[in-house]
Amino acid sequence: MNNETISVQLSANTEPHHFGGRLDQVVAELFSDYSRSRLKTWILEGKVTVNGEVCIIPRQKLKGDECIEIDAKLEQEVTHAPEKMDINIVYEDDAIIVINKPQDVVVHPGAGNPSGTLLNALLAHAPEIDKVPRAGIVHRLDKDTTGLMVVAKTLSAQTHLVEQLQSRTMGREYEAISQGTFIAGGVIDEPMGRHATKRTLMAVRELGKPAVTHYRVIEKFRAFTHLRLKLDTGRTHQIRVHLAHIRHPIVGDPVYGGRPRLPKGASEHFIETLRGFNRQALHAIQLTLIHPVTKEEMRFHADYPSDFANLLDAVREDTQIHGLDDLD
Repeated sequence: MNNETISVQLSANTEPHHFGGRLDQVVAELFSDYSRSRLKTWILEGKVTVNGEVCIIPRQKLKGDECIEIDAKLEQEVTHAPEKMDINIVYEDDAIIVINKPQDVVVHPGAGNPSGTLLNALLAHAPEIDKVPRAGIVHRLDKDTTGLMVVAKTLSAQTHLVEQLQSRTMGREYEAISQGTFIAGGVIDEPMGRHATKRTLMAVRELGKPAVTHYRVIEKFRAFTHLRLKLDTGRTHQIRVHLAHIRHPIVGDPVYGGRPRLPKGASEHFIETLRGFNRQALHAIQLTLIHPVTKEEMRFHADYPSDFANLLDAVREDTQIHGLDDLD
């Protein structure tokens, strides 16, 4: 059981369509991770400011051009049950655990996933991390993204790892298979925020938080590209949203990818392989960090999972048959 006091610092800008809206209703839309009752309580407690001024009137009308900020504390008692599950541990000592996460595993319990998560498995493997906020988890991977994650086993280790994430000294590199062909590598520097209408999704938003993704081409295929990606920031779904934004969504992405575009003359086997790949082809392949105790730089690598490797073989074989120039 964890008693956690979490510092909540939120900021968002209202938009023209919020003109005339009530403060409590607008903050419920902008900060949908929190309940309406919790947000209303924060308003009444003076934890919400509008353009820098404290506002304690939930019904206050807005103009649609304000900066709303919340600075509050959230104390919660969190209980999660340990569950025996197989964990692919790449490295472990008294301070950290590095894990190669498989697909179809949720990192943290939440709505719809109260159990069977990586956190539940970690509590069974290392019960002492129950004393660490969020059981030592300092960064997450999406349910169907595979690859490397680091978990802190002590509060001190967690503090050091979070500092590395915030200062961008922790290196996280991914590989993906995207739709379409790239001429060369580049940088996607586009702010991100909650989708305007689909609040569980993310999107490129003009007034969102900064998000920067670097990418380089590993191998070009007919209608597909194998990419290496590195993050300067760690927004939710960042790589998936950024690649979709530049019209090169990740193959298999069920949320941001749309239906797979089949290249002209593709074999039945290749078509079946593409259609059968029902997750985003995204793998956290390399993790670099400074050990929180020894201060030594550590570098970890995770080989491709079998489905990613098979997809890579399939697009390579298709290109060998048809050639790079035989595009639809």
